[in-house]
Amino acid sequence: MRTQVAIIGAGPSGLLLGHLLFKAGIDNIIVERHSADYVLSRIRAGVLEKVACDLLDECGVGARMHAEGLVHDGIELLFKGSRHRIDMHGLTGGKSVTVYGQTEVTHDLMDARKAQDLPTIYEVADTVSLHEFDGQKPKVRYQKDGQTHEIECDFIAGCDGYHGISRASVPAAALRTYEKVYPFGWLGILADVPPVSPELIYANTGRGFALCSMRSKTRSRYYVQVGSDEKVENWSDDAFWGELRLRLDPQTRDRLVTGPSIEKSIAPLRSFVAEPMRFGRLFLAGDAAHIVPPTGARGLNSAASDIYYLYHALVDHYKKRDDAGLDGYSQKALARVWKGQRFSWWMTTLLHRFPESSAFDRRLQETDLAYLFSSQKALASLAENYVGLPF
Repeated sequence: MRTQVAIIGAGPSGLLLGHLLFKAGIDNIIVERHSADYVLSRIRAGVLEKVACDLLDECGVGARMHAEGLVHDGIELLFKGSRHRIDMHGLTGGKSVTVYGQTEVTHDLMDARKAQDLPTIYEVADTVSLHEFDGQKPKVRYQKDGQTHEIECDFIAGCDGYHGISRASVPAAALRTYEKVYPFGWLGILADVPPVSPELIYANTGRGFALCSMRSKTRSRYYVQVGSDEKVENWSDDAFWGELRLRLDPQTRDRLVTGPSIEKSIAPLRSFVAEPMRFGRLFLAGDAAHIVPPTGARGLNSAASDIYYLYHALVDHYKKRDDAGLDGYSQKALARVWKGQRFSWWMTTLLHRFPESSAFDRRLQETDLAYLFSSQKALASLAENYVGLPF
Protein backbone atom coordinates (compact mmCIF):
# COMPACT_ATOMS: atom_id res chain seq x y z
CA MET A 1 0.00 0.00 0.00
CA ARG A 2 1.03 3.57 -0.60
CA THR A 3 -0.21 6.77 1.06
CA GLN A 4 1.06 10.24 1.79
CA VAL A 5 0.63 10.21 5.59
CA ALA A 6 0.40 7.08 7.75
CA ILE A 7 -1.30 7.83 11.06
CA ILE A 8 -0.73 5.51 14.00
CA GLY A 9 -3.70 5.54 16.38
CA ALA A 10 -7.44 6.02 15.82
CA GLY A 11 -8.17 8.05 18.93
CA PRO A 12 -9.34 11.65 18.65
CA SER A 13 -5.88 12.96 17.66
CA GLY A 14 -5.35 10.50 14.83
CA LEU A 15 -8.93 10.78 13.58
CA LEU A 16 -8.83 14.58 13.72
CA LEU A 17 -5.60 14.75 11.75
CA GLY A 18 -6.85 12.17 9.28
CA HIS A 19 -10.06 14.03 8.49
CA LEU A 20 -8.36 17.42 8.25
CA LEU A 21 -5.88 15.96 5.77
CA PHE A 22 -8.70 14.33 3.80
CA LYS A 23 -10.51 17.67 3.55
CA ALA A 24 -7.26 19.19 2.26
CA GLY A 25 -6.89 16.46 -0.38
CA ILE A 26 -4.00 14.66 1.34
CA ASP A 27 -4.19 10.85 1.36
CA ASN A 28 -3.83 9.09 4.69
CA ILE A 29 -4.29 5.69 6.29
CA ILE A 30 -4.93 5.15 10.01
CA VAL A 31 -3.66 2.05 11.78
CA GLU A 32 -5.11 1.20 15.21
CA ARG A 33 -4.13 -1.69 17.47
CA HIS A 34 -7.59 -2.03 19.08
CA SER A 35 -11.12 -2.42 17.73
CA ALA A 36 -13.34 0.56 17.00
CA ASP A 37 -15.64 -0.48 19.86
CA TYR A 38 -12.70 -0.50 22.29
CA VAL A 39 -11.63 2.98 21.20
CA LEU A 40 -15.15 4.28 21.76
CA SER A 41 -15.42 2.62 25.17
CA ARG A 42 -12.63 4.72 26.70
CA ILE A 43 -14.00 7.33 29.11
CA ARG A 44 -12.09 10.60 28.87
CA ALA A 45 -12.48 14.28 29.65
CA GLY A 46 -14.83 16.62 27.89
CA VAL A 47 -13.87 20.31 28.10
CA LEU A 48 -12.98 21.74 24.68
CA GLU A 49 -11.27 25.05 24.12
CA LYS A 50 -11.85 27.09 20.97
CA VAL A 51 -9.04 25.57 18.89
CA ALA A 52 -10.51 22.08 19.33
CA CYS A 53 -14.00 23.30 18.41
CA ASP A 54 -12.65 25.20 15.40
CA LEU A 55 -10.81 22.13 14.11
CA LEU A 56 -13.95 20.00 14.41
CA ASP A 57 -15.83 22.65 12.45
CA GLU A 58 -13.09 22.66 9.81
CA CYS A 59 -13.53 18.90 9.52
CA GLY A 60 -17.25 19.42 8.98
CA VAL A 61 -18.16 17.36 12.05
CA GLY A 62 -19.05 20.11 14.53
CA ALA A 63 -22.84 20.08 14.13
CA ARG A 64 -23.59 17.65 16.98
CA MET A 65 -21.08 19.39 19.24
CA HIS A 66 -22.85 22.70 18.70
CA ALA A 67 -26.28 21.11 19.17
CA GLU A 68 -25.52 19.02 22.26
CA GLY A 69 -22.41 20.59 23.78
CA LEU A 70 -22.74 22.88 26.77
CA VAL A 71 -21.08 26.28 26.41
CA HIS A 72 -19.58 27.40 29.71
CA ASP A 73 -18.65 31.00 30.36
CA GLY A 74 -17.21 30.35 33.82
CA ILE A 75 -16.13 27.89 36.49
CA GLU A 76 -16.47 27.90 40.26
CA LEU A 77 -13.76 27.32 42.86
CA LEU A 78 -14.86 26.07 46.28
CA PHE A 79 -12.53 27.11 49.08
CA LYS A 80 -13.13 27.21 52.84
CA GLY A 81 -16.78 26.33 52.32
CA SER A 82 -17.53 29.17 49.88
CA ARG A 83 -17.86 29.07 46.11
CA HIS A 84 -16.23 31.77 43.98
CA ARG A 85 -17.26 32.12 40.32
CA ILE A 86 -14.58 32.93 37.75
CA ASP A 87 -16.14 34.75 34.81
CA MET A 88 -13.99 33.43 31.98
CA HIS A 89 -16.12 35.11 29.33
CA GLY A 90 -15.76 38.52 30.90
CA LEU A 91 -12.10 38.13 31.85
CA THR A 92 -10.97 36.99 28.38
CA GLY A 93 -12.97 39.31 26.17
CA GLY A 94 -15.73 36.89 25.27
CA LYS A 95 -14.06 33.46 25.21
CA SER A 96 -15.61 30.29 26.62
CA VAL A 97 -15.23 26.51 26.60
CA THR A 98 -17.58 23.77 25.42
CA VAL A 99 -18.36 20.69 27.50
CA TYR A 100 -18.61 17.80 25.03
CA GLY A 101 -17.28 14.35 25.87
CA GLN A 102 -14.12 13.08 24.22
CA THR A 103 -16.00 9.87 23.43
CA GLU A 104 -18.52 11.93 21.45
CA VAL A 105 -15.71 13.71 19.60
CA THR A 106 -14.24 10.33 18.68
CA HIS A 107 -17.65 9.05 17.60
CA ASP A 108 -18.26 12.05 15.32
CA LEU A 109 -14.85 11.75 13.67
CA MET A 110 -15.13 7.99 13.32
CA ASP A 111 -18.57 8.27 11.70
CA ALA A 112 -17.31 10.94 9.29
CA ARG A 113 -14.34 8.81 8.28
CA LYS A 114 -16.56 5.79 7.72
CA ALA A 115 -19.00 7.85 5.65
CA GLN A 116 -16.17 8.80 3.29
CA ASP A 117 -14.89 5.21 3.18
CA LEU A 118 -11.45 6.34 4.28
CA PRO A 119 -9.02 3.53 5.14
CA THR A 120 -8.77 2.70 8.84
CA ILE A 121 -7.17 -0.58 9.81
CA TYR A 122 -8.29 -1.79 13.23
CA GLU A 123 -7.26 -4.69 15.46
CA VAL A 124 -3.62 -5.10 14.56
CA ALA A 125 -2.73 -5.70 18.24
CA ASP A 126 1.02 -5.45 18.91
CA THR A 127 2.17 -6.16 15.36
CA VAL A 128 2.75 -2.58 14.18
CA SER A 129 6.35 -1.53 13.51
CA LEU A 130 7.80 1.68 12.05
CA HIS A 131 10.77 1.63 9.68
CA GLU A 132 13.15 4.02 7.91
CA PHE A 133 11.55 7.18 9.25
CA ASP A 134 15.03 8.68 9.50
CA GLY A 135 15.28 8.54 5.70
CA GLN A 136 13.14 9.55 2.73
CA LYS A 137 10.85 6.52 2.47
CA PRO A 138 9.31 5.56 5.84
CA LYS A 139 7.26 2.40 6.14
CA VAL A 140 4.68 0.98 8.53
CA ARG A 141 4.34 -2.78 8.84
CA TYR A 142 1.61 -4.72 10.61
CA GLN A 143 -0.03 -8.13 10.63
CA LYS A 144 -3.69 -8.67 9.87
CA ASP A 145 -5.58 -11.92 9.28
CA GLY A 146 -2.34 -13.88 9.41
CA GLN A 147 -0.60 -11.79 6.74
CA THR A 148 2.10 -9.12 6.94
CA HIS A 149 1.24 -5.80 5.29
CA GLU A 150 3.37 -2.76 4.55
CA ILE A 151 2.40 0.88 4.02
CA GLU A 152 4.86 3.10 2.18
CA CYS A 153 4.41 6.78 3.00
CA ASP A 154 5.96 10.23 3.01
CA PHE A 155 5.41 10.86 6.72
CA ILE A 156 4.30 9.02 9.85
CA ALA A 157 2.13 10.75 12.49
CA GLY A 158 2.42 9.03 15.88
CA CYS A 159 -0.96 9.61 17.55
CA ASP A 160 -1.07 6.32 19.45
CA GLY A 161 -0.77 7.47 23.05
CA TYR A 162 1.72 7.01 25.84
CA HIS A 163 1.96 3.22 25.47
CA GLY A 164 2.04 3.21 21.67
CA ILE A 165 4.74 2.09 19.28
CA SER A 166 5.54 5.54 17.86
CA ARG A 167 7.61 7.00 20.69
CA ALA A 168 8.93 3.53 21.54
CA SER A 169 10.38 3.31 18.01
CA VAL A 170 12.63 6.32 18.57
CA PRO A 171 16.21 5.50 19.68
CA ALA A 172 16.50 6.19 23.40
CA ALA A 173 19.53 8.44 22.86
CA ALA A 174 17.43 10.75 20.67
CA LEU A 175 14.77 11.34 23.36
CA ARG A 176 14.74 13.42 26.49
CA THR A 177 11.83 12.88 28.84
CA TYR A 178 10.48 14.84 31.80
CA GLU A 179 8.06 13.36 34.31
CA LYS A 180 6.32 14.21 37.56
CA VAL A 181 4.14 11.65 39.35
CA TYR A 182 1.65 13.01 41.87
CA PRO A 183 1.00 11.12 45.13
CA PHE A 184 -2.74 10.77 44.51
CA GLY A 185 -5.35 9.94 41.90
CA TRP A 186 -8.90 10.86 40.96
CA LEU A 187 -11.68 8.41 41.76
CA GLY A 188 -14.31 9.21 39.14
CA ILE A 189 -17.92 8.17 38.72
CA LEU A 190 -20.19 8.61 35.69
CA ALA A 191 -23.93 8.58 36.38
CA ASP A 192 -27.16 9.44 34.61
CA VAL A 193 -28.15 12.16 37.04
CA PRO A 194 -28.53 15.91 36.39
CA PRO A 195 -25.43 18.00 37.18
CA VAL A 196 -25.36 19.63 40.58
CA SER A 197 -24.37 22.94 38.97
CA PRO A 198 -24.61 24.47 35.49
CA GLU A 199 -20.84 25.08 35.58
CA LEU A 200 -17.90 23.01 36.82
CA ILE A 201 -17.04 23.24 40.52
CA TYR A 202 -13.41 22.69 41.56
CA ALA A 203 -13.17 22.14 45.32
CA ASN A 204 -10.21 22.56 47.65
CA THR A 205 -11.15 20.99 50.99
CA GLY A 206 -9.50 19.60 54.09
CA ARG A 207 -10.50 16.11 52.94
CA GLY A 208 -8.91 16.59 49.52
CA PHE A 209 -9.86 17.79 46.07
CA ALA A 210 -13.25 17.22 44.41
CA LEU A 211 -14.67 18.10 41.01
CA CYS A 212 -18.29 18.35 39.92
CA SER A 213 -18.58 18.18 36.14
CA MET A 214 -20.92 16.83 33.50
CA ARG A 215 -21.22 15.32 30.05
CA SER A 216 -24.73 16.62 29.32
CA LYS A 217 -27.77 18.05 31.09
CA THR A 218 -28.66 14.53 32.24
CA ARG A 219 -25.27 12.85 32.71
CA SER A 220 -22.78 13.87 35.38
CA ARG A 221 -19.12 13.15 36.05
CA TYR A 222 -17.79 13.54 39.60
CA TYR A 223 -14.33 13.04 41.08
CA VAL A 224 -12.73 12.88 44.52
CA GLN A 225 -9.04 12.83 45.30
CA VAL A 226 -7.81 9.49 46.69
CA GLY A 227 -4.44 8.05 47.63
CA SER A 228 -2.22 6.67 44.89
CA ASP A 229 -2.54 3.17 46.39
CA GLU A 230 -6.35 3.24 46.54
CA LYS A 231 -8.35 0.52 44.73
CA VAL A 232 -11.61 1.20 42.90
CA GLU A 233 -13.16 -2.02 44.22
CA ASN A 234 -12.97 -0.55 47.73
CA TRP A 235 -15.53 2.07 46.77
CA SER A 236 -19.22 1.32 46.51
CA ASP A 237 -21.46 3.91 44.89
CA ASP A 238 -22.82 4.86 48.32
CA ALA A 239 -19.31 5.31 49.68
CA PHE A 240 -18.40 7.59 46.79
CA TRP A 241 -21.51 9.76 47.09
CA GLY A 242 -21.00 9.98 50.85
CA GLU A 243 -17.42 11.19 50.45
CA LEU A 244 -18.33 13.67 47.74
CA ARG A 245 -21.01 15.21 49.96
CA LEU A 246 -18.42 15.81 52.68
CA ARG A 247 -16.35 17.87 50.23
CA LEU A 248 -19.16 20.17 49.07
CA ASP A 249 -20.62 23.32 50.55
CA PRO A 250 -24.09 22.94 52.15
CA GLN A 251 -26.00 24.51 49.27
CA THR A 252 -24.37 22.29 46.64
CA ARG A 253 -24.73 19.25 48.90
CA ASP A 254 -28.47 19.83 49.12
CA ARG A 255 -28.79 19.99 45.33
CA LEU A 256 -26.78 16.82 44.67
CA VAL A 257 -28.74 14.05 42.94
CA THR A 258 -27.20 10.59 43.23
CA GLY A 259 -27.73 7.38 41.31
CA PRO A 260 -26.08 4.14 40.18
CA SER A 261 -22.74 4.49 38.43
CA ILE A 262 -22.34 3.75 34.73
CA GLU A 263 -18.57 3.72 35.07
CA LYS A 264 -16.18 4.03 37.98
CA SER A 265 -12.40 4.24 37.81
CA ILE A 266 -9.29 5.74 39.36
CA ALA A 267 -7.04 7.91 37.19
CA PRO A 268 -3.47 8.48 38.42
CA LEU A 269 -2.17 12.01 38.04
CA ARG A 270 1.15 12.68 36.36
CA SER A 271 2.92 15.04 34.00
CA PHE A 272 5.08 13.78 31.14
CA VAL A 273 6.83 15.41 28.18
CA ALA A 274 9.08 13.83 25.54
CA GLU A 275 11.38 16.05 23.50
CA PRO A 276 11.71 16.58 20.60
CA MET A 277 8.43 15.74 18.87
CA ARG A 278 9.97 15.13 15.43
CA PHE A 279 12.40 12.42 14.38
CA GLY A 280 13.10 12.59 10.67
CA ARG A 281 9.75 11.87 9.04
CA LEU A 282 8.07 10.70 12.25
CA PHE A 283 6.03 13.29 14.16
CA LEU A 284 4.59 12.68 17.63
CA ALA A 285 1.31 14.24 18.71
CA GLY A 286 -0.96 14.10 21.76
CA ASP A 287 -0.36 11.55 24.50
CA ALA A 288 2.44 9.95 22.48
CA ALA A 289 4.50 13.02 23.40
CA HIS A 290 2.95 14.47 26.54
CA ILE A 291 0.47 13.86 29.36
CA VAL A 292 -0.98 16.41 31.79
CA PRO A 293 -3.00 16.05 34.97
CA PRO A 294 -6.70 16.57 34.17
CA THR A 295 -6.99 19.48 36.62
CA GLY A 296 -6.60 22.20 34.02
CA ALA A 297 -8.59 20.49 31.21
CA ARG A 298 -5.53 20.54 28.93
CA GLY A 299 -5.29 16.90 27.78
CA LEU A 300 -7.37 16.77 24.59
CA ASN A 301 -6.81 20.46 24.01
CA SER A 302 -3.03 20.06 24.05
CA ALA A 303 -3.42 17.23 21.55
CA ALA A 304 -5.63 19.41 19.34
CA SER A 305 -2.94 22.09 19.48
CA ASP A 306 -0.37 19.58 18.16
CA ILE A 307 -2.73 18.58 15.37
CA TYR A 308 -3.27 22.24 14.47
CA TYR A 309 0.46 22.75 13.96
CA LEU A 310 1.07 19.41 12.22
CA TYR A 311 -1.91 19.70 9.89
CA HIS A 312 -0.95 23.18 8.70
CA ALA A 313 2.67 22.10 8.29
CA LEU A 314 1.68 19.14 6.11
CA VAL A 315 -0.66 21.28 4.02
CA ASP A 316 2.16 23.79 3.44
CA HIS A 317 4.48 20.94 2.42
CA TYR A 318 2.09 19.45 -0.13
CA LYS A 319 0.37 22.58 -1.41
CA LYS A 320 3.18 25.16 -1.26
CA ARG A 321 6.34 23.03 -1.14
CA ASP A 322 7.16 24.92 2.03
CA ASP A 323 8.75 22.86 4.82
CA ALA A 324 9.13 25.63 7.38
CA GLY A 325 6.12 24.32 9.32
CA LEU A 326 7.48 20.78 9.44
CA ASP A 327 10.92 22.01 10.45
CA GLY A 328 9.45 24.18 13.22
CA TYR A 329 6.75 21.74 14.37
CA SER A 330 8.52 20.38 17.44
CA GLN A 331 9.63 23.76 18.73
CA LYS A 332 6.21 25.37 18.24
CA ALA A 333 4.26 22.44 19.65
CA LEU A 334 6.51 22.07 22.70
CA ALA A 335 6.27 25.78 23.52
CA ARG A 336 2.50 25.41 23.87
CA VAL A 337 2.80 21.99 25.53
CA TRP A 338 4.95 23.42 28.32
CA LYS A 339 2.52 26.29 28.88
CA GLY A 340 -0.22 23.69 29.31
CA GLN A 341 2.00 21.70 31.66
CA ARG A 342 2.67 24.77 33.78
CA PHE A 343 -1.04 25.57 34.06
CA SER A 344 -2.02 21.98 34.89
CA TRP A 345 0.75 21.75 37.50
CA TRP A 346 -0.32 25.06 39.04
CA MET A 347 -4.00 24.10 39.19
CA THR A 348 -3.08 20.70 40.66
CA THR A 349 -0.84 22.29 43.28
CA LEU A 350 -3.44 24.93 44.10
CA LEU A 351 -6.38 22.59 44.65
CA HIS A 352 -5.13 19.27 46.02
CA ARG A 353 -4.17 18.11 49.48
CA PHE A 354 -0.60 16.75 49.30
CA PRO A 355 0.18 14.03 51.87
CA GLU A 356 3.66 15.41 52.56
CA SER A 357 2.51 19.02 52.96
CA SER A 358 3.60 20.81 56.11
CA ALA A 359 1.54 23.41 57.93
CA PHE A 360 3.69 26.01 56.17
CA ASP A 361 2.84 24.53 52.75
CA ARG A 362 -0.87 24.55 53.51
CA ARG A 363 -0.78 28.18 54.63
CA LEU A 364 0.97 29.11 51.37
CA GLN A 365 -1.74 27.28 49.41
CA GLU A 366 -4.44 29.16 51.31
CA THR A 367 -2.63 32.45 50.66
CA ASP A 368 -2.33 31.65 46.96
CA LEU A 369 -6.08 31.02 46.74
CA ALA A 370 -6.89 34.14 48.74
CA TYR A 371 -4.68 36.22 46.45
CA LEU A 372 -6.33 34.71 43.38
CA PHE A 373 -9.77 35.80 44.53
CA SER A 374 -8.53 39.30 45.39
CA SER A 375 -6.79 40.07 42.10
CA GLN A 376 -8.50 40.64 38.75
CA LYS A 377 -5.19 40.15 36.97
CA ALA A 378 -4.64 36.79 38.67
CA LEU A 379 -8.18 35.72 37.79
CA ALA A 380 -7.65 36.88 34.20
CA SER A 381 -4.49 34.78 33.96
CA LEU A 382 -6.35 31.67 35.15
CA ALA A 383 -9.22 32.35 32.75
CA GLU A 384 -6.89 32.96 29.79
CA ASN A 385 -5.11 29.65 30.37
CA TYR A 386 -8.34 27.73 30.94
CA VAL A 387 -10.03 28.85 27.71
CA GLY A 388 -6.81 28.36 25.75
CA LEU A 389 -3.82 30.59 25.11
CA PRO A 390 -3.50 32.28 21.72
CA PHE A 391 -1.27 30.68 19.09
